[in-house]
Amino acid sequence: MKEIELKVELRQNGKGTKKELSTLRTARMIPAVVYGGDKPPVSVVVSEKDLTKATKTGGANAILHLKHAKGEDTVILKTLQHHVVSHQPIHADFQRISLKEKIEVKVPIHVVGEAPGVKLHGGILEHVLRELRVRALPTAIPQKIDVDVSALELNQNILVKDVKVAKDLEVLDAPDHIVLNVVQPTAEAAPATPEAAAAGAAEPEVIAKGKKEEEGAEGAEKGKAAAAPAKGAAPAAAAGGEKKKEGGK
Repeated sequence: MKEIELKVELRQNGKGTKKELSTLRTARMIPAVVYGGDKPPVSVVVSEKDLTKATKTGGANAILHLKHAKGEDTVILKTLQHHVVSHQPIHADFQRISLKEKIEVKVPIHVVGEAPGVKLHGGILEHVLRELRVRALPTAIPQKIDVDVSALELNQNILVKDVKVAKDLEVLDAPDHIVLNVVQPTAEAAPATPEAAAAGAAEPEVIAKGKKEEEGAEGAEKGKAAAAPAKGAAPAAAAGGEKKKEGGK
């Protein structure tokens, strides 16, 4: 693991007021705490630019030698908090370490190669684990752990126990935990075209209209049948006339 020197400034007030913290962040300075080992915690501030450069150069688990007015602390960056909206770093925790004692950290997984299950069979490479928890001396911790997927077919996976690491690196995750696998894509219904959607919307209207016309025709026929006199029967007006004549008699 790469070792990097980083200059920091001591802070008199560990917590600080809102105004002080706002001033620091406006100046792109990150308030931080250094803790662990046999020393008391120390409040410091570090340049956002310098810390970003250090982590890009040495990785998330880079060994940092913090230089300040009271001396030097050998640390690793344990946590870095970000603002929920701006994503600007707002606080850091540095843990003191000994280069002669093993520590536990998380190391990012880096995929190498292209899986045949993805390239040839249209599968999807699923990342179940993106980091591995390991224990090792600080100087033996790698920036990343390579995982080769060039033999991974559809519906196959790579487990923690399948990942190849250096002998001086102890992996702490469960051996049977899946790291990566290739899964079949979920089948989804094809979206309807505008023409099909228009036809589908018009179809119920046409059926309903035809039904109404049919019902209307049937009603008209029934009306005609009701209005027409029965075969051999006298018209209504004639029947009325006969009644009047009978009355006259």
